[in-house]
Amino acid sequence: MAEETIFQSWIFTKFILPFALIFALVYAILEKTKLLGEKHQINAIVAFIIGLLFTSFVYPVLVVQNMVLFLTVAIVVLFVILLLWGFIFGDIKEGFKPGKWMKGILGGIAIIAVVIAVVWAAGFHNKILELLFKQSWSSIFWTNFLFVLVIAIALALILKAKGDGGK
Repeated sequence: MAEETIFQSWIFTKFILPFALIFALVYAILEKTKLLGEKHQINAIVAFIIGLLFTSFVYPVLVVQNMVLFLTVAIVVLFVILLLWGFIFGDIKEGFKPGKWMKGILGGIAIIAVVIAVVWAAGFHNKILELLFKQSWSSIFWTNFLFVLVIAIALALILKAKGDGGK
């Protein structure tokens, strides 16, 4: 059984953290805009009162908690995308330099990999697999899909060969 730490306590997650976030944001806005003048104490008192009022209502706290959770997940996903983007499209001074076609393929693979990773990490993969492959219509659909895909690839190769002059 896992022990609860102070950071998991309801007083910390439902009161202290939301209060600190709202206090810091309101204080920073008041300091930057100088809405109440140059008095730091007045800005701090107003931010303190707004923070206390904010945490006294449940719904706004839940909205902010959900938005912060979304923001953190979005930042991590964006970081992974930018990291892969840098690996694929970054300038290489020495060594192997991939061509534009290879960068496009690697970029497509990276996008597909990030989408799959997010779906897996969110726990939606079982629902998606069940929707696509465990329905009464899925075997017929995938058979027809693969048949059409093979025909499309064959036509593309034939048309490309004719476009090259039959060389």
